[in-house]
Amino acid sequence: MPQVWAILLAAGESSRMGRLKALLPWRNTTLLEYQLHSLLEAGVHGIIVVLGHDADSLKPMVESVDGASWAYNPDYLQGKTTSLKTGVAALAGQQVSDVLLLSVDQPRNPDSVRTLLERHLSSSNRITIPTHGGKGGHPILIAAELLPKLAEIEEESQGLKAVVRQHAENTERFEMDDPSLLWDLNTPEQYQKALDSAI
Repeated sequence: MPQVWAILLAAGESSRMGRLKALLPWRNTTLLEYQLHSLLEAGVHGIIVVLGHDADSLKPMVESVDGASWAYNPDYLQGKTTSLKTGVAALAGQQVSDVLLLSVDQPRNPDSVRTLLERHLSSSNRITIPTHGGKGGHPILIAAELLPKLAEIEEESQGLKAVVRQHAENTERFEMDDPSLLWDLNTPEQYQKALDSAI
């Protein structure tokens, strides 16, 4: 049985939001807790939450969810690539077939994540990227054989985007009828717009 692990990035300062995004109210819980339960319900085997800013506030929430654990990124101020690499390093020793990459400010419902997982696992592609209206969204799924590539990414060379470009011939951009796949809640305005959505 394939073991898909998720790396959930939650290390940033949330400077544009003005308050910690992981703790924002979402669907009768917090963004962080919603994401953890959604990913597990969708079928991921385990979740590594990468923490940084205000990590002590979030550790208990992660530890309270079976299947979730955390890794601390001391270099989170240097960019998202450092958090991705921290997540990859934390998977060492685990049986991993594929990795799902998502940020805590990108809430995704379990049905869409499950559909994406099934699509990725049933294909021979190494990378699967959901799209809506032709625009690329998240989460992104990557075969475990590319983890060494992820472990070497740098902010200067566009990080994950560089890996996707290198493996364009083995990447599927999978169109889905779910506009929330494009949500990125960086500002209070984006957060409110997503809250107001009926999705």
